[in-house]
Amino acid sequence: MPAPNIFIVYVADAPEAARFYGDLFDMKPVFETPTYISFELGGGVSLSLWSRSGVDLTADPVRTSELCLAVEGAPVSVDALCEEWRGKGVQIVDEPRDEGFGRTFVAADPDGNLIRVAPVD
Repeated sequence: MPAPNIFIVYVADAPEAARFYGDLFDMKPVFETPTYISFELGGGVSLSLWSRSGVDLTADPVRTSELCLAVEGAPVSVDALCEEWRGKGVQIVDEPRDEGFGRTFVAADPDGNLIRVAPVD
């Protein structure tokens, strides 16, 4: 059975979201249209940003998914990355704290999609 290999995040403005994610993760798009932009994450997995009509991005839903960035060198690296992102103006929605799996924090992209930073398992 094939494994999922594309993570799609609905956004209001794909080019704006691509600038945000490109700067945040220091990566460049591998595929671009005015409404769909994709980044290669490695191993055949990609992150795609889609300005899709018909998706109500003004609703206030409970977010039930996150993009997760696992980093080496936690807890120091987690705290340092939080400060780096804060310096870029990224909204931190859950300040760094210790959980059962280690140090973590959560940020939000301009559309409110959640990005968790956590230690490598």
